[in-house]
Amino acid sequence: MTDREPLLDPVLDPAAMRKQYRAEGLAEQDLATHPMDQFARWFEDAARATLHGTLYEPNAMVVSTADATGRPSSRTVLMKQYDTDGFVFYTNYDSRKARDLAENPQISLLFPWHPLARQVTVTGTARRTGRDETAAYFRSRPHGSQLGAWASAQSTVITSRTDLDTAYAALEARYPEGEQVPVPPHWGGFRITPETIEFWQGRENRLHDRLRYTARADGRWTVERLSP
Repeated sequence: MTDREPLLDPVLDPAAMRKQYRAEGLAEQDLATHPMDQFARWFEDAARATLHGTLYEPNAMVVSTADATGRPSSRTVLMKQYDTDGFVFYTNYDSRKARDLAENPQISLLFPWHPLARQVTVTGTARRTGRDETAAYFRSRPHGSQLGAWASAQSTVITSRTDLDTAYAALEARYPEGEQVPVPPHWGGFRITPETIEFWQGRENRLHDRLRYTARADGRWTVERLSP
């Protein structure tokens, strides 16, 4: 297939893939005063959609970072907490995203709630959570996930899957179920303090609603409507 050869099968042709959104709109007067309160409303809708099997992992978000040279990278992680101060996720501090954030704390989050024709985009800065907060969350994880945090040197090259499985098996033997696994010193959380939060609602004819909160110096938020 050449670069210009069209895909004849509409099932496989990205240019032929279209969905007409018919969801209710998003109006300024319906927004919460604080963006995290608005996020809570939409997150509840997304979480309840999982009960009907229409949405998978509502706390999954695409995290985008950039290193000191500006080279970007993205990956999907799971949000584990949100409150008035922002969003929290956990990772290996030696991973690529953590190394990026050490050099450049600017970050973007995207919650892609496609079945609801909604998405939330966040820009802001990231900082590490305290060790007490990290330890409390680590203790809440399943035993296997605790072992996995030790077994995987995230983002590093490994020879084979066997090496990973062997490392996990050794940890499983050392810390059997019921025995406390120590919190890895190289593992912990990041808290994202939002600077902007955009709520996107899909509408008919691609005339989507996009309402963006922007933080002000006095602690309040302004809301702007963006053209779709």
